[in-house]
Amino acid sequence: MAMRRGGPAVAGAVAVGVLVVGGGGTAWAGDADLEVHGSAVLSGDLVEVRVAPRNHGPDAVTGAGVRLVSSAALADTQQLPGGCARTGDREVVCDTGPLPVEAPGEQLVIPVRLREQPAEVTLKVDVVWGGGAVDQDRTNDRQQVLVLATGDPYAF
Repeated sequence: MAMRRGGPAVAGAVAVGVLVVGGGGTAWAGDADLEVHGSAVLSGDLVEVRVAPRNHGPDAVTGAGVRLVSSAALADTQQLPGGCARTGDREVVCDTGPLPVEAPGEQLVIPVRLREQPAEVTLKVDVVWGGGAVDQDRTNDRQQVLVLATGDPYAF
């Protein structure tokens, strides 16, 4: 699905996110320790990011949001997988789907096109929404990695 910054597809995705987050009200969703790790490869103007979300519990979550922020501007047109939306000039947010306790979540593969072909890019990957669950340990749900344009995977 092609998305352009500020277009109806992005506005709709952001509106859905607001409804989901806002729709939780004051219902308690439990406690969860969410974590993200993965790798990224930069080749030309394409960064392929693989994110492996995990929930250490004690409670499962119905879904979480993972944000990817690039130090380089994104190309105007993106071919993002379902469940992902461009939310800024350098930012994409993706839904993880359900995260059971102590089981790996489904790996997200996010191809992101950059406006130019940089020699390197810094990526920040973090959990921005945890399905309404309280995460007491935020140290493991924020990662940063410098990715060089070598075509090699860099882990985070």
